[in-house]
Amino acid sequence: MHNTLIVVDDVAPFSSLSLPVMTFEAYLADFPKLDEPKTRVINLCDTSRYLSQGYYCSLLAQARNHLVLPTVKTINDVRLAADGSSKRVSLPVQIKPADADALPSSVFVLFGETEDHRLTAVAKKAFELFPFPVITLTLQPAAEVSTNNLSAVGTPALAATCDASSFVQLPAAEQSRCIAALERYTQRQWFQSRPDKQMRWDMAILVDPSESTPPSNNKAIRMFTKAAERCGFQVDVVTELSEQEVGHYDALFIRETTAIDHRTYRLSRAAEREGVVVMDDTQSILRCCNKVFLQDAFTYQQVPAPNARFVSHIDDEMLNELETTFGYPMVLKLPESAFSRGVKKAEDRTALVAKLDEMLAVSALVLVQEYIYTEYDWRIGMLGGKPIFACQYFMARNHWQIYHHKGDRFSSGGFTTMPTFEVPKAVLNAAIKAAKVVGEGLYGVDIKQNENGVYVIEVNDNPSIDAGVEDKYLGPVLYEQIMQSFADRLELRGR
Repeated sequence: MHNTLIVVDDVAPFSSLSLPVMTFEAYLADFPKLDEPKTRVINLCDTSRYLSQGYYCSLLAQARNHLVLPTVKTINDVRLAADGSSKRVSLPVQIKPADADALPSSVFVLFGETEDHRLTAVAKKAFELFPFPVITLTLQPAAEVSTNNLSAVGTPALAATCDASSFVQLPAAEQSRCIAALERYTQRQWFQSRPDKQMRWDMAILVDPSESTPPSNNKAIRMFTKAAERCGFQVDVVTELSEQEVGHYDALFIRETTAIDHRTYRLSRAAEREGVVVMDDTQSILRCCNKVFLQDAFTYQQVPAPNARFVSHIDDEMLNELETTFGYPMVLKLPESAFSRGVKKAEDRTALVAKLDEMLAVSALVLVQEYIYTEYDWRIGMLGGKPIFACQYFMARNHWQIYHHKGDRFSSGGFTTMPTFEVPKAVLNAAIKAAKVVGEGLYGVDIKQNENGVYVIEVNDNPSIDAGVEDKYLGPVLYEQIMQSFADRLELRGR
């Protein structure tokens, strides 16, 4: 039996509920707990805004190994559909034409339930495809709506499009009904994702020629292409790819810097929907792109990492606590950043306040970490849970990071590539443990090491693999290992 937590923006409407109800701030501060039972979280916070507290609630729940409704994937699917980047979920409404005029133009679906029994089947199907606590079904003549999500028997009079809503958007009467539906829902099993379908044996490698710091240089892309061909793939190196075109391929290898609010995530999600083997998968993108998730997961899974805490507001008490805990300098990180962007160092209180204020304007949380100086960072390449390459990246000249961005200019320090068996055991063990937090994909684990131990800084889901750098020890074998992993996954599907 799962322990159930209800996380809300305002606890007042839930006073009659027998289940534990808490705000996001309470969930952030009080969980995870030592030896807690299996836990599921129902997130009723407003998730309409990207990087809102509702968004972080689901993200942190997944980091803490809590089952959560809705998942971050579902939240992002909703947002992408709302801005037109993806198709909206649409369903045929099987109802007698004579009854169509008597139906309202829209209805709420609350945990898969609706008051109008004529719409029970479509409400259940909407919740299966679109597992969100509150869904708005908008009813229209079937001829005006594409019913691409479900085959209809005969010609339905109406079709329903599905949009996510939040608890705070519900009228008072509907809020009461939602709470009742919530209580019934907590007694049922949660919906599981549908299995992905299988496609053909072709590979697309996605690149962006305009990137100033791409994950792979041109020579590396050529090496990947040759290795894929040796593993049996027909390869297209593409700079443009639509979600509909993804389904024409059997595998998608993303060699463009990934982000959640970006085409790389949308294409990865489309690949998963179509049964295409994709690297990076959306779980890896979601987990690696957000440093809040990583820090919380590292703490929960006991991965060695710098001392850190989340900050959601600025006041004297908070500033005093940060200064006592970390001292100066301290490192501030936006949840989503790559190649050292969105990472700042505060040398005093004035800088700390200014930088926190700037960062909290764009994100509900900022990660504050202790500053650990080292001459170089370890980068351990991981694939399927195993180390495949190792590099030492030295700090950029006159800078405290390996990458230095100054306006349009970019520089980085030197490097040393070595076989993984020459890496200190403590570094390898930390990399293996950190990668396990994220998944079984291709990752680059960044680690600092000093006389006090090793500290995992982050896990990168789309690690740099440049010809002449990361491949300096293994050469073509490195590319073949990665391409063979695609073939192995396809073979496991019985193709």
